[in-house]
Amino acid sequence: MTELSTETLHASCVAIGGHAVLIEGPSGAGKSDLALRLIDRGAALVSDDYTTCVRREGRLFASPPDTIAGKIEVRGVGIVEISYETHVSVGLHIAIAAEPPRLPDGFGTRQIAGVAIPSLTLAALEASAPLKVEYALARAIAA
Repeated sequence: MTELSTETLHASCVAIGGHAVLIEGPSGAGKSDLALRLIDRGAALVSDDYTTCVRREGRLFASPPDTIAGKIEVRGVGIVEISYETHVSVGLHIAIAAEPPRLPDGFGTRQIAGVAIPSLTLAALEASAPLKVEYALARAIAA
């Protein structure tokens, strides 16, 4: 029997190279903005603002809630519909903070639906944030 556990996060999510990156933070912190910039660099939207995470056989998968699937808020423009992916294996969690540590001592972890996910704190609105996410994901999946 497959063990399932579900948790919905106040997080945007994109897929990069088949791995989901959860971007968690409060309203107005830059979740959608960072997701949009990652999409511009080749990522695919999974979900904007809320993401449903399901643990299946020890792994965590991200999908959009049905009500917002394929929609992303583009501040100043409105809600835009774009293609999206579902059931993407989660590889990294990003916690948004105004002043993240300059030199973190490796990854932290974020427990989601009973699965420990590598986590890193970043400032979402920095120009370099999309590159930092890509580098961090590469490190997280190589570990």
